[in-house]
Amino acid sequence: MCMEPENPVYKRIVLKLSGEALAGKKGFGIDNDVLDMISDQIIEVYNLGVEIAIIVGGGNIWRGRDGIGMDRSTADYMGMLATVINALALQDALESKNVPTRVQTAIEMRQIAEPYIRRKAVRHLEKGRVVIFACGTGNPFFSTDTTASLRAAEIDAEVILLAKNIDGVYDDDPKENPNAKMFEHITYIEVLNRGLNVMDTTAISLCMDNNIPIIVFGLDNKNNIKTAVMGKKIGTTIDGEVEK
Repeated sequence: MCMEPENPVYKRIVLKLSGEALAGKKGFGIDNDVLDMISDQIIEVYNLGVEIAIIVGGGNIWRGRDGIGMDRSTADYMGMLATVINALALQDALESKNVPTRVQTAIEMRQIAEPYIRRKAVRHLEKGRVVIFACGTGNPFFSTDTTASLRAAEIDAEVILLAKNIDGVYDDDPKENPNAKMFEHITYIEVLNRGLNVMDTTAISLCMDNNIPIIVFGLDNKNNIKTAVMGKKIGTTIDGEVEK
């Protein structure tokens, strides 16, 4: 019996990876086994013909808010540099498995990567290259979550896949409250009104203004990114649709 081909629901996606996800159980730096696992998941989706742009955080190396007593702009710029380290590691992992990849940075460092140019990024995607965006927006006071929303709007991505160390959006911190309830679906407005710690308010507002859905899920299962791309139920979906 012939199996029907799998058809992804989304053609162009933005995958947001937290820096902490790359650290795995080590909690700091880059866990090579985790990096290998994540790159395999990305390749599985890539082989379905999906155009993939990736935003990577830097919290496994440095977070701007960790710079206590430090000038905020300086601390944030250090965090942007941390994202470059992660982006290059991910690029190397993908290219070692024969997936063409380009890193674009919001702060120019031409010896290392391309500067971010929207039209060039779109062209890379159209040519079947994975594009990794580093250095956030290039400005302090903006998170990589906001970068994910901004880049998704710029490149006309159909969805943001928010891969975290937690399997969805909860009404309370599940690590502290065992009775916390996970939402299968929630609207942008509800996230903002409840003050849920999913993405910062600027990121959520950008998605709301541009009608970009967000799917929040964990990286604990090696098939989770593919599951999200195929439109199957996973984690929490955030969009503007009010359930009846």
